[in-house]
Amino acid sequence: MTKAIAPRSRKVRILATLGPASSTPEMIATLFRTGADAFRINMSHGDQQSKIAVIQAIRALEKEYGRPSTILADLQGPKLRVGKFEGGRTVLETGSTFVLDRDPTPGNATRVELPHDEIFAAIEPGARLLLDDGKLVLRVVSHSPREITTRVEVGGALSNSKGLNVPDVVLPMAALTEKDRSDLDFAVDQGVDWIALSFVQRPEDLWEARKLIGGKAALMAKIEKPAAIERLEEIVEACDGVMVARGDLGVELPPQQVPPLQKRIVEVSRRMGRPVVVATQMLESMITSPSPTRAEVSDVATAVYDGADAIMLSAESAAGAWPVESVAMMDAIGVSVEADPEHGDRMHFTVMKPDPTTADALAEAAKTIAATVSAVAIICFTTSGSTARRIARERPSVPLLVLTPSQETARRLGLLWGTHAVHTRDVESFEDMVAKSKRMALRHGMAKAGDRVIVLAGVPFRTPGSTNVLHVVRIVGDELKGHHSQV
Repeated sequence: MTKAIAPRSRKVRILATLGPASSTPEMIATLFRTGADAFRINMSHGDQQSKIAVIQAIRALEKEYGRPSTILADLQGPKLRVGKFEGGRTVLETGSTFVLDRDPTPGNATRVELPHDEIFAAIEPGARLLLDDGKLVLRVVSHSPREITTRVEVGGALSNSKGLNVPDVVLPMAALTEKDRSDLDFAVDQGVDWIALSFVQRPEDLWEARKLIGGKAALMAKIEKPAAIERLEEIVEACDGVMVARGDLGVELPPQQVPPLQKRIVEVSRRMGRPVVVATQMLESMITSPSPTRAEVSDVATAVYDGADAIMLSAESAAGAWPVESVAMMDAIGVSVEADPEHGDRMHFTVMKPDPTTADALAEAAKTIAATVSAVAIICFTTSGSTARRIARERPSVPLLVLTPSQETARRLGLLWGTHAVHTRDVESFEDMVAKSKRMALRHGMAKAGDRVIVLAGVPFRTPGSTNVLHVVRIVGDELKGHHSQV
């Protein structure tokens, strides 16, 4: 028997990363009950085999709680690293000369191997090379096909295989490594709902992933390279969702540039109707502490005020000491911000202009009518999910109940703002649509006797992309009599 959980009153979604602290079926279920709406599996860590049980545990929630589950597989992407050093480490002195070359001999304080041909092909004098998450900074003085000579602008200790960032040039490298292709095939075979692509620099980076996915999952672009900002609208157009990956973005750019960029990425994504996730270090101190800093709480609240679809926990829920408390805190912040009377006005600083289509016009009208007639919910019938995305883009003041015959669509909508998706049989007629809307609103606790709801659908039914009906319905309260089916 399913243990029904009422739809979240909170409209912003919570995406929780799973890892060593949170990969048992019991912990996954606890995080879900506490407020996690979707789960991220980081393909950078662990082997594929170990992730099968985690995916099965997430899917088991569907039978137990009667609600679609949402899984995002996050690909590692191309990681740039320096080679190895004599004794495993060295110290670079500020002001000294340091050479990166193709010689695999262990390095020292004057040189090290750089095993990445694409950097030698693209680097230019004056460009910065950032080592170990930006702790060390090198400036390119000159280069040849076999070595890059730099001046150390910020020195420090450097050990084997530390990461390297090249923020000032677009590297001619594929966004998918061999490991990524293998992980992508695995994730698609396992039926995950979203694939996140790391280090996207240009829209072309998304094309290969899109082809390999073959429509079996939605594609999310992680914005973490300065080059991506220059072609942001094209990238957003080419993907199904966007993640503001502030970790690497904050390495490659001065930290003070990240907040305005975050707002811009959220604004562009919302305007173009793509779900947008704000991620990285949101409640970082809760990795080791049961409570966050006030600044972290404010950071999460800002993302909610900006109208992000989802806010993400990384190490806090994957490897921290307080995974459940981290989800509970994020939930509490979301609920608190959305209860602020100013929340709606702040969120609508982003002006949404509907496209000249019937579906967009109806989505905008649904928001206005819901406020005018004090409707308690908007209900939409959709096969592909596009109607739901159009309505959510308007950020209406009431929740959105999405009824879809596609289980894949219901699962993908777990990252969409204000949406409660239900996998259910399709309707056959206008009368069937109205009756089913009333039953589902009552069954899922979104309406009671006397309430009004707004219904959107497309006629003829079973025709994707044909949204052309908006209907205001009053709930009588006895619609469930004689109806025992849950679908």
